[in-house]
Amino acid sequence: MSIKVSIIGGGGRVGSNAAFALQCAGIVREISLIDANPDLAAGEALDLLHGSSILGNQIITSGTPDTASDADVICITAGSRRKPDESRLDLINRNVSIFKSILDDLRANKLRHDAIIFVVSNPVDILTRLVLDYLDWPSNQVIGLGTVLDTARFRSMIAADQQLPPQQVKALILGEHGDSMVPIWSSATVAGCSLTSILSPNKQNELFTRTKGSGAEVIKRKGGAGYAVGASIAEVIHAIALNSHAILPVSSQINGPYTVRDTCFSIPTTIGRSGIIRTHEVELWPKETAALQASARALDETWSKIT
Repeated sequence: MSIKVSIIGGGGRVGSNAAFALQCAGIVREISLIDANPDLAAGEALDLLHGSSILGNQIITSGTPDTASDADVICITAGSRRKPDESRLDLINRNVSIFKSILDDLRANKLRHDAIIFVVSNPVDILTRLVLDYLDWPSNQVIGLGTVLDTARFRSMIAADQQLPPQQVKALILGEHGDSMVPIWSSATVAGCSLTSILSPNKQNELFTRTKGSGAEVIKRKGGAGYAVGASIAEVIHAIALNSHAILPVSSQINGPYTVRDTCFSIPTTIGRSGIIRTHEVELWPKETAALQASARALDETWSKIT
């Protein structure tokens, strides 16, 4: 199913890497890059366009927020990084302010009634909830990237450490995309074999700790993540475009599973052309359930402090 994707923040590292991942797959019909720096968005779009004769027959453009009015998916990657000596809460409130201005632009330009708003900017769970609260958009049409990237990192780190085929490793990170994320070892497998029978508890802790800190390591070494997050974004958008009903750990507003209500965070979720089809309360170990509920409480506390 052919769709148009507008990427707000498309001139940045994350947005442009997502655009390239979408271009390489050739599934979406049109990719439009929008950025506060129009020249940067135009330059990235032109660079992508130059490869279109090799990669696929897509429409690739740059534009302004009004060009998102006919988009099927609006992917928002724009945001700020933490300044020296800035608290996490100050950064959150600064990004909330930036995000509200983006949402004001979208509201002013009257999006399609069935448009899906896909939040990538951090803190992704808080900003996903903000879209619902500020725009009053249908909850099934608001998706956050959530722990899709964390899950990809987790699987890849396990595979690299154990010399396993990465695509055969099945393991999840759920909850917050942040400090309270939860590794789900109870269902972790490789080719059907339980990973807990292969990995010692110490090795499990080591791999999760490395996964949790891997985003910061990438930032330290090269300034910011790009390729893996771009691929993760494309995975979600392709599930929408193809109406594949893929089950992914995206962030959405949870009402019921694990006794969580109103919080936006990640649990296994079926994704299709209309956005969120359903969420799944998979069976977890009691300690995993408790950690997931603690993650929801931590997010609720942060939500109560934003201005």
